[in-house]
Amino acid sequence: MRATRWLGLLALYVGAQSLALALAFPFRSAGFSSSSGGTSLYTPLLLVAAVVIVPIVLLLLARRHDVMSGVRWLLLIAIGGALYITLIETLSIAIPVGYPLAPYALGLVVYPSVGLAAVIAVTLFLALAMEPQWYVVDVAGFVAAASVIAVLGGSFAILPVFVLLVALAVYDYIAVYRTKHMLRLADLAVDMKLPILMVMPEDPAYDYPHSPTLSEIRQAPVEERGALFMGLGDVVIPGILVAAAFVWLPATPSILAVPASLWTAIGTLVGSLIGYAVLMRMVLKGAAHAGLPLLNSGAIIGYVLTFVLVYRSFGFGFTGGL
Repeated sequence: MRATRWLGLLALYVGAQSLALALAFPFRSAGFSSSSGGTSLYTPLLLVAAVVIVPIVLLLLARRHDVMSGVRWLLLIAIGGALYITLIETLSIAIPVGYPLAPYALGLVVYPSVGLAAVIAVTLFLALAMEPQWYVVDVAGFVAAASVIAVLGGSFAILPVFVLLVALAVYDYIAVYRTKHMLRLADLAVDMKLPILMVMPEDPAYDYPHSPTLSEIRQAPVEERGALFMGLGDVVIPGILVAAAFVWLPATPSILAVPASLWTAIGTLVGSLIGYAVLMRMVLKGAAHAGLPLLNSGAIIGYVLTFVLVYRSFGFGFTGGL
């Protein structure tokens, strides 16, 4: 069953990044991604600063139990709104048609994708608020991860993404092994049942809302732990390079009718999966580990090797862009 758990997380990892590839260009066309300043090195550093500051603020607020309920509702509302916006664009790809309403002279048109997105977003919001079972958290996290990857991959060119991945890998190492505040943040995420962790239980009947705290789970023997966890950032951050390779690199030369940019994106994903395999081998021994040093390193190495093989260049796309 332990193999089932890490394979389940693997499916979420690959699935979210694959969906992000499908969404990258539609999101860019819809204006969700912005290429203005995409080659600037300052923008990803601002994102790094946000990644550093927000957890610290949440941990400070966690000391005030009287405000945490309000913070949780605020975060859930923000997550629900973001899911609604991204679901509209995602579903409009599958259901692009609109239906005119009578009287036709008014020019009123109903788009099923808008209503369906509202139903799904409200359902997920209510489920997260009242009964956040592990599969609800995973669905919300899956959609959120794919959307964020698509948006950021279309917004940042290759060199800024490299800076982002290296900086966050270093930060993750420090936050997990030195200051250990990332472990406390994970404890908080489990307590609040927010979709910023992927949850893969051993038993489908696993009762996540009434599960032990993450610190209690860590103290139990590996074979007795009910679920395996992976931070949403471990899916999103290496995925940004996957999406950026697809969006920002030239489509030519085409190999076996597949654009060179897609080959490079696939190579980047494969590289991160090697890092994922090493990470899971370490995690299944029982201790918590920083994911980004392995995942980001694998993604960067996969990108570099595939880029050289496909484009026969050592420029690595650092000076390119759309």
